[in-house]
Amino acid sequence: MTAPAPPPYAVAEPEPAVPPTEPETGWVPTPALGRAVLLTGLLLIAGVLLGRVDLIVLAAPIALGTAYAMRRRPGTAPQVWITAADGDLVEGGELSGTVSVGNPDLVGYDVAVLRTRVSPWLRVERATLAGATTATASERVPSVVDRPFATSVPPDAAVDLELTGTARRWGRHPLGPAGARVAAAQGLLVSRAVIVEPARVRVYPVTEPFDAVEAMPRAAGLVGAHHSRRPGEGGELAGVRIFAPGDRLRRIDWRVSLRARQLHVAATLSDRDAEVVVLLDVLAEAGTSGGVSGAASVLDTTVRAAAAIAEHYLHRGDRVALQEYGPAARRLRPGTGRRHYLTVLEWLLDVEAGDSPHDPSEFAFGTQMISPDALAVVLTPLLDERSAQMLARLARSGRFVVAVDTLPADLPPPKGRGWAEVAYRLWRLDRDTMIEQLREHGVPVVRWAGAGSLDQVLRDVARLATAPRAGTR
Repeated sequence: MTAPAPPPYAVAEPEPAVPPTEPETGWVPTPALGRAVLLTGLLLIAGVLLGRVDLIVLAAPIALGTAYAMRRRPGTAPQVWITAADGDLVEGGELSGTVSVGNPDLVGYDVAVLRTRVSPWLRVERATLAGATTATASERVPSVVDRPFATSVPPDAAVDLELTGTARRWGRHPLGPAGARVAAAQGLLVSRAVIVEPARVRVYPVTEPFDAVEAMPRAAGLVGAHHSRRPGEGGELAGVRIFAPGDRLRRIDWRVSLRARQLHVAATLSDRDAEVVVLLDVLAEAGTSGGVSGAASVLDTTVRAAAAIAEHYLHRGDRVALQEYGPAARRLRPGTGRRHYLTVLEWLLDVEAGDSPHDPSEFAFGTQMISPDALAVVLTPLLDERSAQMLARLARSGRFVVAVDTLPADLPPPKGRGWAEVAYRLWRLDRDTMIEQLREHGVPVVRWAGAGSLDQVLRDVARLATAPRAGTR
C-alpha cells in the first residue's frame, strides 16, 4: 500500500511587509541628562551652603535649558519595518527594498540611527536616506549597509532607507533584521533599541538555455505535442484507408476517392502528451557557489537545470513532476501550464542538500512513485553510492531513465599534504568506474551542458522504447 500523494505546492502569494513592532515602551535618560541634573544640583547646593549667588546664577541657565528640553518629551516608542519589493526577482535581477523608521508621536526625533543586515547573496549597491545617497562600485566592498545611517524624523512621519542592488543567487534570502535607536529632547532621552524581524526576498533560479528533440520514450496522456503510435485525431498522417461508418466527412481524401471510385479517408495518429519526472539528488553538495556570475556548485547546477528542463517540457504541453532524493523526500505531483511552472520555481526555492545515514525510504520514494510511461531525468553528482543504486533500481524496474551529471567539471582537488592528491585521483577513477557500470545497466549518463545536452540520449531512449521486445509464449 503506497502513501497518498501530498498536495502540490501552491504558488505563494507575495509576502506582506513586516509590520511595525513596538518594543518595551518608555525612554531612558542619556548621560547628558544625568550630567545636567548633577551639575545643577551641585551648583545650587554649593551656592546655598557658601552663600554665593554667582553659583546659583550659573546653575540657572543649565536648569532652564534642561527644563525647556524636557518640556515636550515623546511618550511612544519609534517604529521600524521592512518592505521588500514584490515581483518575480530572478538571479542577476535588480533588488529593491526599504527599511523605514516611523515617528508616531507629536514630538520630532533629533536623530535616529538605523542599521540593517542583508544576506550575503543580496548585494546592496546603493542606499538612499533622507536625500543622501551612498553607493559603491567596488567588488571588494561587500555592501553599503555595513554601517549605520543617521537622520532626523519629523513628528507623525517616517523616513525610508531605500536599498537597491543585485540578487546574486537563488533562494529565500533575508532582508534584515533591522534596528534603530532614537534620541529626542535635544539628546537628553534615548529610546530602547527597536528590532524588527527580517523580510524574506524570493529569488528564482535563472533558466539556463535548454532545448531537446521531440523524441520521447512513450506518450501516455490524451493531448499534447508528441505523436503516439495509436490512430486518432491528430496532425500526423498515418495513411489512407477506406471510409468506414463513424469517419468524419472532412477526413475524406477526394483525390484518392475519385481515382479508386470508392470513398477513402486520411488516417492520422493521435497527439499525446508525455510525463517527465525530474529527480533531484540532494544527498551531497560539492563546489563553491559564486552566485549567478561566478562558479556554480552542485546545488546551483541542479536547481537551474531542473528549472530549464521543466520550462522546456511545460512549454510543449507535457506534464512535469519533481522529486527529491534526500532526507526530506519532497515531491511535486505532475502538472501542466504556466501556473505549474510558477509552482515548480517556488518548489525549487526550498531545495537543500543534506546527508542522511539511511537510504531514502521506499515509503516516501520508490519506483511506485514514478509512472512506467514517464521519462525520469535524474540530476545527480554521483557522489554517493546510494545514488547509483537508486539509478540501477529504476532501470531494472523498466523505467526510462536519463542520468545528468551535475558535478562541476573544474572541481579542484583538495589542498593538503601527504596522500590528499593521490586519494583524489583514486576517487575520480572509482567514480568513472561507477558511471561505466551504470551505462552497462542501461542508464545513459551525460554531463549537463545546457542546450542540446539530452538530444542524443533522448533519441536512443525513444528508439529503445519503440523496439520490439522478446516475449514468452
